[in-house]
Amino acid sequence: MESPTPPSKKQKEPLHRHLLFWIILLCILAFIKLSQTENENKKTASNNLPVQVVLAKVATSNVPVYLTAIGNVAPTYSVTVHTQVNGTLLNVFYKEGQLVKQGDLLAQIDPRPFEAQLMQYQGQLQRDKALLVNARIDLKRYQTLWKQNSVAQQTLATQISLVHQYQGAVKTDKGLIQATKVNLIYAHITSPISGRVGLRLVDPGNIVQTTDTNGLLVINTLNPITVIFTLPEDNIPAVAKLVYSQHVLPVDCYDRNQEIKLATGYLLTIDNQVDPTTGTVKLRAQFANQDNRLFPSQFVNVKLLINTLMNATILPTAAIQYSAAGPFVFALKDDLTVTMKPVKIGVTNGENTTISTGIQPNELVITEGADKLIEGSKVNVAQSSQSLLKPEVKSKIDAQQSWWRVLL
Repeated sequence: MESPTPPSKKQKEPLHRHLLFWIILLCILAFIKLSQTENENKKTASNNLPVQVVLAKVATSNVPVYLTAIGNVAPTYSVTVHTQVNGTLLNVFYKEGQLVKQGDLLAQIDPRPFEAQLMQYQGQLQRDKALLVNARIDLKRYQTLWKQNSVAQQTLATQISLVHQYQGAVKTDKGLIQATKVNLIYAHITSPISGRVGLRLVDPGNIVQTTDTNGLLVINTLNPITVIFTLPEDNIPAVAKLVYSQHVLPVDCYDRNQEIKLATGYLLTIDNQVDPTTGTVKLRAQFANQDNRLFPSQFVNVKLLINTLMNATILPTAAIQYSAAGPFVFALKDDLTVTMKPVKIGVTNGENTTISTGIQPNELVITEGADKLIEGSKVNVAQSSQSLLKPEVKSKIDAQQSWWRVLL
C-alpha cells in the first residue's frame, strides 16, 4: 500500500497566516478596551474630586433703579453777540475765557458818526419846531380873519394843513433823534447774560456790520449748566408720570468710561414730542456745576433715578448662570455639595443683581468655579470664602484639613 502524501509546505503557510492575523486583531481590540476603561476611570475619578469655588452671601438692600442714557452738555443760555450797528470796532474790554456779568461792557464801536447824526437831527428838530410855532401863529390870525370874512376859506384850510405838516416833521425829527440815541447805545456793546466768554472772533480795528454771521464773541452760561439726553419712548410714561406730579428726579453724570462721577443734579424738563426717526424723547437735566467739571458739548453718560426697591434680595451678578431653561444659580448645601436653583432676575445695579424669586437671603451661592459644576457636585471652598460658612460646616472643613495633615 502507498503511504499518504504529507501536506506540502505551501498548504501549511495559509493556516499560519490566518492564525497570526487573528492573534494580532485580538491584541488590538484588547488594547482599545483597556484604554477606554482607563479613560473612564480617570474621568470618574476627576468628577469625584471637589471643585475649588468662591462663595458670596445673598443679602438684602435698598436698590436704586436707574435709566441709563448718553447725552451732551449744553449751556443753560448760549448767546452769540452781534453788532447792531455798522462801524469800526475801537476797543474790546474783555479777556478770552473771562467770566462776565449781565450788563458788563464788552466792546465799543466808533460812536462819532452817530454823534454827528444826532446833532444834525437835533438841528432839524429845532428848525421844524420854529416853523411849527410860526405856522400856528398864522393859523390863529387866519381864523380871526375868516370869521370877519377877510380871507378865503381855502387859505385857512391850507394853513391848517401846513400846521399838520410841521407837526409831522417835528415827530419825525424826534423819532430820528431817538433812533440815533439807540444807535449810540448799541455802539457800546454790553453782555446780555452772565457767563463765560469764549475766544475772540473779531479784533479791534475791523469794520463790523450787522450782516456778519459769526458775530463778535460767544457767551455761555456754565453755572448752572444742563445736559440734554434721550430715552426710548417706552420709558417715557413712567418718567412723565413722575415729572408731571412734581417729583424731583436725581440725575448723575459720568465720564465717557462711566468710572468717574462728574456731577449730580435733577431732571429739569421733558420734551413734548417723540422724535419719529429715532423713537426717542429728549430730556434736560440741570446741574449747579460749581466746580466746572461739565463743559459745553461734552459727551457724558447719564443715570436717571426713577425708583428705589426697598429691602430687595441681591446677589453678585457673577453668580447668575444661564441655560435653556433660564437663569439659575448654584447654591451651597451644608454637606459641601451644590444644587441648581432657578431664579427670576430683576434690575442690575453695578456688580449686583436683584432676585425676585428662587433664592433667599443669607444663602450661599457660587461666584467663581461654577463652569465646572453640575447638580450635586462636591466643592472645596476657597480660604477667602470660608468666613461665610456656618460654624458647624467650617468646623468640618477644619477637621478634614487636620486629618490630612496628620496623614501627610
